[in-house]
Amino acid sequence: MSQISVSNLTFAYDEGRVNIFENVSFTIDTDWRLGFCGRNGRGKTTFLKLLCGELEYKGTISSTVRFSYFPFETDSRTTVAAFAERVAAGHELWEFQRELNLLDTDGGVLDRPFQDLSEGERVKVSLAALFLRDNHFLLIDEPTNHLDGESRRAVGAYLNKKKGFILVSHDRTLLDGCTDHILSINKTNIEIQKGNFSSWLTNKERKDNFEKAQNKKLAGEIDKLKAAARRKSGWSDSAERGKYRLGESSDRGYIGSKAAKVMKTAKAIEKRRDAAAEEKARLLKNIERADALEMFPAPYRAKRLISARDLALARGGREIVSGLNFTISEGDRIHLRGKNGSGKSSLIQILRGEMDGGKAVGYNGALEIGANLKISYVPQDTSALRGSLQEFAREHALDDALFRVILMHLDFDKTLFDMDIYGYSAGQKKKVYLAKSLSESAHLYIWDEPLNYIDVFSRMQIEELILRYKPTILFVEHDRTFAERIATGAIDLS
Repeated sequence: MSQISVSNLTFAYDEGRVNIFENVSFTIDTDWRLGFCGRNGRGKTTFLKLLCGELEYKGTISSTVRFSYFPFETDSRTTVAAFAERVAAGHELWEFQRELNLLDTDGGVLDRPFQDLSEGERVKVSLAALFLRDNHFLLIDEPTNHLDGESRRAVGAYLNKKKGFILVSHDRTLLDGCTDHILSINKTNIEIQKGNFSSWLTNKERKDNFEKAQNKKLAGEIDKLKAAARRKSGWSDSAERGKYRLGESSDRGYIGSKAAKVMKTAKAIEKRRDAAAEEKARLLKNIERADALEMFPAPYRAKRLISARDLALARGGREIVSGLNFTISEGDRIHLRGKNGSGKSSLIQILRGEMDGGKAVGYNGALEIGANLKISYVPQDTSALRGSLQEFAREHALDDALFRVILMHLDFDKTLFDMDIYGYSAGQKKKVYLAKSLSESAHLYIWDEPLNYIDVFSRMQIEELILRYKPTILFVEHDRTFAERIATGAIDLS
């Protein structure tokens, strides 16, 4: 067992800008399985790049192991076997096949070009090859985005058999199943804690609640001490001035001495007040902002919004699913689930009336969609986003002030409002679409993998929002914890 030591790490992307990391120091063992969490834009991917030596920084990072980063760049035209031979040089092909078996992946992929693999297959093939590397510590950056539930379970079970990695993920079920330490980027520091995500969150909530109670207690003490100091100081000043207005028979020395003692007491009270204020200033620095979100679901004129009987979906002239029967009624929260490629996005296209003239995606069977049904949509892909937030709000006819407030409640820093959306992190881009949807008054909300790249605290905010407002919603989501909490029913395409 060896260690990775980080000492006084300081980094900012541009000279003169606020440091992303400042004098960060900690040590990790290379056989730990670390889950890496933190709010979007906090610097998780940046930190992994610093470990890989891709960015210049101040301080030191020392280790006896080498780092391998996932996702791994490769020529998509190469075969899987050639990819494995290059990445895991020195290992036999049967060893690679053994790793694939552990990931529930058939060895038949070996002769296929990398570009022909599904998203899940690419993840599994890359992890299998990278874990064969000797004396390497893996930096795994959000491997499960766009993966279906079955692939996520396979990846989680595989990682649970391994050691020596940092896993960036916002999937609570995954983090609980395969990590033994949590590395968290907080508002003011980075800390490491033994355990999985659930134990870390419990400890954080316990600490946050203690600090909130302590902060409230100290605030009350400070107010009382301020009032006491004012009273004592006021009496002392009044007595000191009044002794000169008294007659010769009065004991001016006694009055002056007593005034001095009272002033000394007032100074002591002020000192206690300052100490309490100093203690209070050390609290609440890592409390995560989780303001309550709002949304504006609109009642529909009929209870039933959508119904389908014996529905068959086709894409590119090929039938991909048949015999679908379902109803979406007002207040339903329907989890649309199935393997990747099972037709989830195709069904969403049809429900939204985007059939590309019936050429790319089409259907047979009975499908009834309520007249004038207003749908608010969150797409899976955010790559087209660019321009300013103001332009985005104007393009989608949003209330600009409301849109910005919702983004702030989703932990958007004010500096982001003046940036081009193209420069946002993947999670911040997804939040732009979520804020758009939450700004819209709709009868039905269709969200296609809304939580990809979204941090855990925002996920919990959105869960609470949906449970509070109870909108009619059809959603695709592979975060098992979210789906189990939210769904009232399901459409299963598997």
